[in-house]
Amino acid sequence: MANPKYAEATRPIPQAQELGLLSDGTKLMKRAPRIRACGLKDEKGKLCAGHLKRWYFYGEELKEKFGAEAELYRCEKCKAVYLPNEEEEPRSGTICY
Repeated sequence: MANPKYAEATRPIPQAQELGLLSDGTKLMKRAPRIRACGLKDEKGKLCAGHLKRWYFYGEELKEKFGAEAELYRCEKCKAVYLPNEEEEPRSGTICY
């Protein structure tokens, strides 16, 4: 009997979409729904798995493309830049109790 924990997925697993490269070679990606870690692989096929952190102090190139108040995330390991997913509610609001 096979272990159900390691069974094949029955539905497609969402993946981040690559949108291109910035002038310095940094990858620009669009987040998949609910991801919190980078899913990029290096040339050896090793998964990066760095946490995606909200990035506030980005350069002029990104400010020109997306505006000064854009919601951007950056991988703490490979430094790839992620745009938020349109299906999710923005996380840039103030938390109120």
